[in-house]
Amino acid sequence: MRVVRCITCGKLLGDKYEEFEQRVKRGQEPKRVLDELGVKRYCCRSTIITSVDLTEEIAKFKR
Repeated sequence: MRVVRCITCGKLLGDKYEEFEQRVKRGQEPKRVLDELGVKRYCCRSTIITSVDLTEEIAKFKR
């Protein structure tokens, strides 16, 4: 599942998650990417950083 909103404040994050994930995989520093995407609040930053995509894992249990 992809992050859609911050768990704490409810800010929309779904439009930023994929770009964050791609840029970090290319080797960019997470702090800098979050700053450039305009994610300022600590709650939003931690929500994005700690997100794990479980789509493939959950698909194993689909009947």
